[in-house]
Amino acid sequence: MMSNRQFSRVRATKPDTQLSCVFIAVATLFTAQSAFSADNTIDVAPVAVTGNPLGVASDELVTPVSVLNGRELSLRRASTIGETLNGIPGVAANQFGPNASRPVIRGLDGERVRMLQNGTGILDASSLSFDHAVGVDPLIIEQIDIIRGPAALLYGGSAVGGVVNAIDHRIPTEQLDGVLGRAETRFGGPASTRSGVAVIDFGNERFAVHVDGYNRKTDDLDIPGFAVSKRKSAADGTPRENKGKLNNSNAQQDGGAIGTSLTFENGYIGTSYSVLNNTYGTTFVEDGAPISIDMESKRWDIASEFTDLGGFIDRTKVKLSHTDYMHVELEGDEIGTTFMNDGWQGTFEVGHAPIGNLKGVAGYQYINTDFSAIGEEAFVPGVSTKSQALYVYEELPIDAHKVTFGARFGRDKIDAVTGVNKNFSPNSYALGGIYQLNNTWSVAANLSHNERAPSYFELLADGVHVATNQFERGDVNLGKEKSNGIDAQLRWKQGRNSFSFGAYATRFNNFIALTNTGNTFTDGAETFDINAFSAVPAMFKGVEFEGKWQATSSLSLNMRGDYVHAKDTRNNDYLPRISPARIGLGADYRKGRFSVRFDALHAFKQSKTAANELVTDSYNNVSATAAYKLPVSRLHVEIFAKANNLLDEEIRDHASFLKDVSPSGERSLQIGARADF
Repeated sequence: MMSNRQFSRVRATKPDTQLSCVFIAVATLFTAQSAFSADNTIDVAPVAVTGNPLGVASDELVTPVSVLNGRELSLRRASTIGETLNGIPGVAANQFGPNASRPVIRGLDGERVRMLQNGTGILDASSLSFDHAVGVDPLIIEQIDIIRGPAALLYGGSAVGGVVNAIDHRIPTEQLDGVLGRAETRFGGPASTRSGVAVIDFGNERFAVHVDGYNRKTDDLDIPGFAVSKRKSAADGTPRENKGKLNNSNAQQDGGAIGTSLTFENGYIGTSYSVLNNTYGTTFVEDGAPISIDMESKRWDIASEFTDLGGFIDRTKVKLSHTDYMHVELEGDEIGTTFMNDGWQGTFEVGHAPIGNLKGVAGYQYINTDFSAIGEEAFVPGVSTKSQALYVYEELPIDAHKVTFGARFGRDKIDAVTGVNKNFSPNSYALGGIYQLNNTWSVAANLSHNERAPSYFELLADGVHVATNQFERGDVNLGKEKSNGIDAQLRWKQGRNSFSFGAYATRFNNFIALTNTGNTFTDGAETFDINAFSAVPAMFKGVEFEGKWQATSSLSLNMRGDYVHAKDTRNNDYLPRISPARIGLGADYRKGRFSVRFDALHAFKQSKTAANELVTDSYNNVSATAAYKLPVSRLHVEIFAKANNLLDEEIRDHASFLKDVSPSGERSLQIGARADF
């Protein structure tokens, strides 16, 4: 266990990023050399950098990809990456209170959703436990790519559910002559947020530098009613106390980074160093002491890419990252358990010159991590994981159509301090294509076979997991998780108007699930249900749709929706925490310097529940945002106000592990300002 002295020494090394943020914001105002008129709007084209190594627009990808950047990302930005993406078709969030939330894609979460930062994995402990936050803060993200559906071909078996890639541009990739930057601050909201972020990039066409810093503080979340739901109180007698406030849900995050690159006309080589600090309440109180988590992540990145090399190998890409992650779980002021994850990741990729019309890449990836947990809640032993894989991806255009195919061959090795050694060889294959019906209509389809090696905690867990209030038991005899899937989309696009409707089905031969054994474990005066990891046959299927219509030059309308159906087909039981059917409508009006936006999302009642899971009521989440561009020269400045949960409804997301003890925030107003130059 880490001593208090050791912990204090680590905390003392944290930079004063709040001061850095102020410094950078002031520097932004005084070093801006390029003039932007107040009428300019910065719109970033929806080009995904994830999901296709050949770099094509998101509507040319076979797999469905959503891209958030620019104004759209700024309006959606929340305190966690899960909440930022919640509501996108096919995407929910497994919220553990307001401070820890991972995305859930098509009913799949945890190890089956690959979390990336600039194309390499985010090494943290967020997939191990729902109360562990993701090691990246949305404040510094410039773009988020979301692949809905299997992406194991390029990113490994853990991407069988999808991929979320947070892109921060901390390593400059293009030549820059001058200064660019952005700054933003926000106040208010249901948790009384106070946040600020500043980003600067400057260069002289050959040498480019990136600097950023951010800080966020929140109080306990204000909620519309009691934290405990009526259903839970009626089911087990839990008293409904603490009306209007979610206790022990405050947080403080800060961090920053510096990056630099040598840039050329056909490529770059660069490096960056970043630090993330996050201290937050888990909403739990044990023996009168609030349980909180104090996290620190330090990351080095090296990246390089060169194109138009002129030979058979006409493009190369290298990404290398090292992460030193640690968090301690505090019971009041006492350190309970320390989690550490230290690791290297790397990708080397080459693209070949066209062979006829055939274009493609081949690559090698590796991950080497060392995980350890020390303390009273260390329910998983220390373990070293080594993964490496070779992959190939090819595209063949045929007139206006396109065929894609590829394969991945992996090797995973897991070595635990307990002496358990396991080896797996997960292989994945995919075949897809886009058929252009006419100038506006197209059909995209993808067939895939995916294999995932079980994670270290699915194999080795053996102890009380306090966050989920259960005793978790792994199974060292688990084999590879195998699945076969089909995904199809009908797409329409005409000018700025678009619509897509998709359906998918994924059958798992041996879905690794955590299920209640019916037995209990007693530890002193406490008794816990024993939940064990086991392989069961399962089927996931669903539909998604999304549409945008430019009604007038000033008014655009949008609609979206999704539905997931997931069952354990062995005994025909529903799987837990599957988001209900949802449908959303929105309107965006822009006129001159003024803009206003309304969004409404209706989530239906979820009554298709797993054993020992409570029904979740339907809800309506209505929000509105108004913004005004200030008539300021040399800068693009916008002030805004955002109202959340206008109907002040009790919102409980079924995908949240704490849905019956931790609702979303009450009706609130947040104001802010952002500047780009």
